Amino acid sequence: MHITRKKTRQIQVGSVKIGGDAPISVQSMCSTDTRDVKATVAQIRQLEEAGCEIIRVAVPDEEAAAVLPQIKAAMTVPLIADIHFDHRLALKAAEVVDCVRINPGNIGAWWKVQEVLKAVNERGIPLRVGVNGGSLERPLLDKYGWPSPEALSESALNAVHALEDEGFTNMKVSLKASDVHHAIDAYYLFSTQSNHPLHIGITEAGTAMTGAVKSAIGLGWLLSQGIGDTLRVSLAADPVEEVKVGFEILKSLELRHRGINVIACPTCGRVEIDVVRMANELEKKLGHIKTPLNVSVLGCVVNGIGEGKEADIGIAGGEGKGILFKKGKLMRKVPIEELMDTLIQEVELLAKEKEAEADGSTVHAGEASQNGHVEPGWELIGHAADEQSTIVRDIPVLPTKR
Repeated sequence: MHITRKKTRQIQVGSVKIGGDAPISVQSMCSTDTRDVKATVAQIRQLEEAGCEIIRVAVPDEEAAAVLPQIKAAMTVPLIADIHFDHRLALKAAEVVDCVRINPGNIGAWWKVQEVLKAVNERGIPLRVGVNGGSLERPLLDKYGWPSPEALSESALNAVHALEDEGFTNMKVSLKASDVHHAIDAYYLFSTQSNHPLHIGITEAGTAMTGAVKSAIGLGWLLSQGIGDTLRVSLAADPVEEVKVGFEILKSLELRHRGINVIACPTCGRVEIDVVRMANELEKKLGHIKTPLNVSVLGCVVNGIGEGKEADIGIAGGEGKGILFKKGKLMRKVPIEELMDTLIQEVELLAKEKEAEADGSTVHAGEASQNGHVEPGWELIGHAADEQSTIVRDIPVLPTKR
């Protein structure tokens, strides 16, 4: 399946481009009390290490707004301030952060929104316009009877049109719903009638496992249709897990790739090595590698090399021994007790070789990385398309710009 990205307007959040032909970025939100600078910065560093490209923090009061400069100074990725209800907090945050998130439905009188627009315009930073069912305008609730996908989409379009009437277009939009179907429909409806970049997510998705499944289904469908320019996986869990799941969703669709991708068999009665333990151990011990690599762990030699031929490197167990293979070719046999350490060493070396190739240097077996280091980070696998994706689906026509 070839995914053709919808061509959206491009904006810039700090150093990260969103929309247009830019790679789909992964972001998360701190779960710490923003006023606790030490705890917030510690979590931000964990998120950065996991590869998070944009980080958002809640700004519930003036005390939280006052510490934003300290937090921003300790970061290497862009910072977004999440504002609700009090536009004065948005004005304060706009002096420091790379983007301000507001919900026009709960920010108050329109003159307050206009002041926020003036503040972000003066600094040249974008807005994230966030719409959700909990703060829909009363007329839309009366019209549709509930926070339906149509109501969410119309609310977002109304907000976008109102901002455009002010001459403002530097924005990205989100339409959050906890129901997967409703979220998909809301984003789809909006996407067919606007070219502003979309921040996609399933809000309040649930615990680590439940939320990951809901997000994979909802975001996976949207991304497969070319919809979405940046994403957050919302989990009731450590936000680092949000980043990991976001990576895996993009990897599975071959849109982007970062770090190792473990290919492991589901195990059966023929398994002769502890695949489950090995696969989990690999992900933990090789989590620091940013170079994209497919690593295969297979439990027997029946289909071992054949099933792992798409992997860069892998192992399979059988007859009391293990085999090491690269690109589907047998390299050598290894005693079972040495198999895991051998694989880890070989993956580390292969990662260094790929990094050296990108840097124009060479790393041989046994050498330390002394020839300079390049950090590939995300690798774009999918093709950036110049045309919109062709999607056939009956939809209601929402209001056009006034």
